[in-house]
Amino acid sequence: MTSEEERPVKRRAGDAQAGATAGAQKPNGNQTDKDYKTDKAYALKWHGQDVRWMLSLFGTAIGAGVLFLPIDAGGAGIIGIVLMLLVAYPLAYFAHRAMCRFVLSAKNPGDDITDVVEQHFGFGFGMVFTIIYFVEVLVILLMYSVSITNTAQSFIVNQLHMPAPPRWLLSLVLVGVLILIMTCGTRAVTRVMSWLTWPVIAVLVIFALYLIPRWNPSMLTSVPRGASGSIDFGALALDLWLLVPVIVLTFDHSAIVSSFSVNVRKRYGQYSDDKIGKILKLGEPMMVTVVLFFVLSSDLALTPGDLVKAKAQNVSILSYLANILNTPAISWIASITAFVCIFKAFLGHYLGVEEGLGGIIRKVTHAKGVVVERKKLSAVVNILMFVACWLVAWANPSAIGMIETMAGPLIAFVLLLLPMYGVHKVPALKKYSHKISNVFILVVGVVAVSAIFYNIVELF
Repeated sequence: MTSEEERPVKRRAGDAQAGATAGAQKPNGNQTDKDYKTDKAYALKWHGQDVRWMLSLFGTAIGAGVLFLPIDAGGAGIIGIVLMLLVAYPLAYFAHRAMCRFVLSAKNPGDDITDVVEQHFGFGFGMVFTIIYFVEVLVILLMYSVSITNTAQSFIVNQLHMPAPPRWLLSLVLVGVLILIMTCGTRAVTRVMSWLTWPVIAVLVIFALYLIPRWNPSMLTSVPRGASGSIDFGALALDLWLLVPVIVLTFDHSAIVSSFSVNVRKRYGQYSDDKIGKILKLGEPMMVTVVLFFVLSSDLALTPGDLVKAKAQNVSILSYLANILNTPAISWIASITAFVCIFKAFLGHYLGVEEGLGGIIRKVTHAKGVVVERKKLSAVVNILMFVACWLVAWANPSAIGMIETMAGPLIAFVLLLLPMYGVHKVPALKKYSHKISNVFILVVGVVAVSAIFYNIVELF
């Protein structure tokens, strides 16, 4: 008898499917995949793979976003913090719910999001979307490459009190190890992510509690001010505008949503939507609560001046706190946690990069009548991503700048605007139209995507 852990998962080239597809055992020991698709009561019970998926979704979201959000939210003052509190949960739940439903509208159970777009909107739009999807996740992956290099460098200098190694060498080793881990397979990656998620959650909560005695009222009255001391409404509007993409990134796990939805549909069939809803209803509040508590505690423990310094140093909030706290043990824990958060999120987003770049290669080669073997495709993706991530990590661009003007807006297009367009254009999704949550998703999406024009304006 094959257990849930041992059964192989059928994968197409470019698909990033996690976990096993076989079911947990009923008391009689005869549970099969077919039973999941015909027995609703059993399908909607919690199974081991459901928990792993919930933690993998959580783990993908808990990365550089949560570590940089305190810097950006606090930089906008108390109004920025209030905005974050208002939009966090509805953004996390409704947006990912809509994206999952969009993927579930595919003709075939194994079709990922790039296939779904092509089915609904044609080859041309499908190729454009696949490129955007790939660039979106790639930008995040590059940002994580920068962040994990800076975190390691900060730890070596400030906690180990050693001279910083050459950046080209440090980034080469770190990126090489991450890509090497990805070659172990999707199931191994999601297992590692689920194992790391609980310790990370615990450390973030404990760290937030530890910071409570350091809370000060300076952030509660902080707003951008001009030279005369009056409120600078122009600066405030700009800060809030650029904060929205950071909020979107912080609560985003869209890179793994396609793989998640495909896997659930293959496993649960007609009950996929119900199962996904159940997983999200438990996972999203847990994620949002942990993130908001950590962000609020970090901001209240610092001053506006501290946040300016952290942004200038291009390090995460945990790395900055580790450098200013006087307790060596806490400083070590903060640095290691920052490293683990970014490491874990890198792995989750790499699944999206593999899916996006693999989709582009498949579409181009298929149009020419060529079929690329999965192993060759995977090797090409790994080599290209290694070179790109290493070079960008070595160059060290601003991580927050990449979030505000590239990663966040592109995520908003994929996570927020595309599913809303599908709701009004795809017959299978019409039943989800005319919901007030759609208006919310659309407004946040437009604001976040528009931030990409800030870069264009800055150029001129």
